Amino acid sequence: MKLRWLLPGLLVLVLFVAACAPVPELRNDKYLHDDSLITGDPCAAPCWRGITPGETSWADALVILEDDTTLEDPQTQTLEDSAALAAQWQERDGELCCQMLSEDGETVSVIFLQIAPGSTLGQLIDSQGEPTYAIGTPISDEQAVVYLLYPEKSLMVFAFAAGAENGSLSETSEIVGAWYLTPDSMDLALKTNNLHAWEGYASFATYTADTTEDQFEVTPSVTLTPTPEG
Repeated sequence: MKLRWLLPGLLVLVLFVAACAPVPELRNDKYLHDDSLITGDPCAAPCWRGITPGETSWADALVILEDDTTLEDPQTQTLEDSAALAAQWQERDGELCCQMLSEDGETVSVIFLQIAPGSTLGQLIDSQGEPTYAIGTPISDEQAVVYLLYPEKSLMVFAFAAGAENGSLSETSEIVGAWYLTPDSMDLALKTNNLHAWEGYASFATYTADTTEDQFEVTPSVTLTPTPEG
């Protein structure tokens, strides 16, 4: 397994993937079972299980993960020629789902979660309100994802859509992942992607067409998609 790093200079961790791995199944019941985006329990975004990017120390975050009896102990590693630290973990009897990064080796910078189906987009909006921006990316013929951005919470949530051609968002669209970021990394994501203003439940294409002058207009320079390296 190896780290895939994006956003040069920021080092946002996306996925631990095997070389030439098949396209991941985004709707996977062996991923993390977590409804804290809906309930706010035990803490609300941008906090996750007592860990807040930009605030919680790396040492304290590891203790939280190690003490959580629902999780297997995290595997940690360093990034060569850098102070950055990374950890990955999964639920007990589950599959690798989750990662955490510290850019400076001292404070948590990013938490990335792949979430088992269970929570819906309707529930998310009831709890968190409507996102500010959205951007859609196809994963395979049958799978697509729309990233929902909450800048004020430094939160990015992944909603599942059944493919780019015919997929759409509805109240029952499943939540399959989330990034918990620092305010600085969220600001960078906003400035380096063509983002669409949230237009409500709509087709996948609504959030993938070219931006207009009325939308948040920047030049895209990164990929926010969990894709295998081949």
